[in-house]
Amino acid sequence: MNSKKIEAVFIDRDGTIGGTGHFIHPKDFTPYPFSKTALKLLKDNNIKIFACTNQHRISKGEATISEFYNEFKLLGFDDAFICPHNPSEGCDCHKPNPGLLLEASKKYNLDLMKTAFIGDVGSTDMLAAHSVGAIKVLVLTGWGNGSLHHHRHTWSNVVPDYIAENLLDAAKWLMDNV
Repeated sequence: MNSKKIEAVFIDRDGTIGGTGHFIHPKDFTPYPFSKTALKLLKDNNIKIFACTNQHRISKGEATISEFYNEFKLLGFDDAFICPHNPSEGCDCHKPNPGLLLEASKKYNLDLMKTAFIGDVGSTDMLAAHSVGAIKVLVLTGWGNGSLHHHRHTWSNVVPDYIAENLLDAAKWLMDNV
């Protein structure tokens, strides 16, 4: 992996950047204490950081997509790729489908094999990353521990490249190993 130059990192929101893994409105969302340091580490190494999140509560009118975009901008993200749809709609952008990653690739001319995805859910984040050949980093915050142990069967055909304690551990590992 050391020969790869990483072009961008996709980062899930709920349970990865902060929160509990459950929906929290952008005005009430608080990042974990280490998250801003992790994001700064990636940006200081000239790596684009993109939020990549399923937010079906948008389709229920509980938040707006612009509220999420503003939140991610304030956190220092270069862009955000957000699926606003209910999972039952069958869209291409709801993770584990790769639509958000493909959209980012087209918009920023990315080689997705030279990207990484950091997330806390194997059955969405890790499967989406795997489908495009991205480096897969599972964090143990949010749903991560349960995803790794109790729900491993839902993504048993995929192995994360690294299992991180949290977003900062994931960012440090990427800087040291990719």
